[in-house]
Amino acid sequence: MRILGVLVAALAVAGAAGATAPPVKYIPVGPVSTIATQRGQLVSVALPHAAGKSWRIARPVSAKVLREVGEADVGANVVVVFKAVGKGRVTVVFARTRGGAPRADASRSFRVTVS
Repeated sequence: MRILGVLVAALAVAGAAGATAPPVKYIPVGPVSTIATQRGQLVSVALPHAAGKSWRIARPVSAKVLREVGEADVGANVVVVFKAVGKGRVTVVFARTRGGAPRADASRSFRVTVS
């Protein structure tokens, strides 16, 4: 019985770890940056920290053009790194929220063209 309890607890934790935040429905207008790069190159963006809030990608990004490969806290910023995997254009929209809230208080967008 004890082993069954441990298995149930482990599965509950694993399920929670795989959960995602709800979509961001309200995103205020924020700055937009334009980036041009070539296939195979890395593209990084820096987003300023805000106490108690986090940045998250708010709209789908074509995995045929860009793929996220890393994220790190660097000084006063969160740096997100993407790899340009195919030719095309995408806009990466980040929204800053408290927890998984569907309403953002700030946004940053990056229009990326990969040739």
